Amino acid sequence: IWQGYRAEMDNPAMLILLPPVLRNRKDVLFGNMPEIYDFHNKIFLHSLESCLGAPERVGCCFLDRREDFQMYEKYCQNKPRSESLWRQCSESSFFQECQRKLEHKLGLDSYLLKPVQRLTKYQLLLKELLKYSTSCDGVQELQEALVAMLDLLKSVNDSMHQISITGYDGDLSELGKVLMQGSFSVWTGHRKGPTKMKDLARFKPMQRHLFLYEKALVFCKKREEHGDGYDKTSSYSFKHFLKMNAVGITENVKGDHRKFEIWYSGREEVYVVQAQTVDLKMAWLNEIRKILF
Repeated sequence: IWQGYRAEMDNPAMLILLPPVLRNRKDVLFGNMPEIYDFHNKIFLHSLESCLGAPERVGCCFLDRREDFQMYEKYCQNKPRSESLWRQCSESSFFQECQRKLEHKLGLDSYLLKPVQRLTKYQLLLKELLKYSTSCDGVQELQEALVAMLDLLKSVNDSMHQISITGYDGDLSELGKVLMQGSFSVWTGHRKGPTKMKDLARFKPMQRHLFLYEKALVFCKKREEHGDGYDKTSSYSFKHFLKMNAVGITENVKGDHRKFEIWYSGREEVYVVQAQTVDLKMAWLNEIRKILF
């Protein structure tokens, strides 16, 4: 892909076939694929090959290179831009010619998806290794490597949702890392008037997609975009946010174990939030507690 497509964009003989929209936009179409390729080719592959005789050591390969895997997050965050550019010029004779020379049955877009698919494969491979490594050295490292890969998947997934937030004035990266994101039913009450909890319950809840950052809780409304297959994307219109240094929580709300309460600025604003399951509620409360305390 690197040589048969990316390098061909600089080939003077192919320039005539290159659509104007693609000129000088290699980094948009391919993202940081060269960085991922170099990492595997020069570093990670050699680490794995050194474990041929002792597969239980594979866990250490992942743990030693844990930081390097963050490059996948960068690749995934660029993916929507890459797909948008691909849609504009996928029919061009440039790509058809490259594909013909490579004798590939599949188009470039199938290969650009590979790094994203690779991420999900790692944790499956580690689970499989763990299944056959019950009482030998390296089991703990395999387990830690699996946790690290699952964390990376979650982190990539959260950041993919975050880049679809529209309408926020500032810079979202200033709010810190995304720790959790998900959809909830939300009832709002402003405690300036004498609103009672039982009154709140009568109102129809709003459906909101919440993003928990280290420094703020962001409320958005999810909008489904229409499209086919990979073109189908969701976007989130920003509604408001609460700074975490002024947030308080009440863990239980009468009437439903899935509900909890988020209050702001000395109960000036109160939000009753209903998760889909009790486990999900507890996972969110644990993360919020970590920030507050």
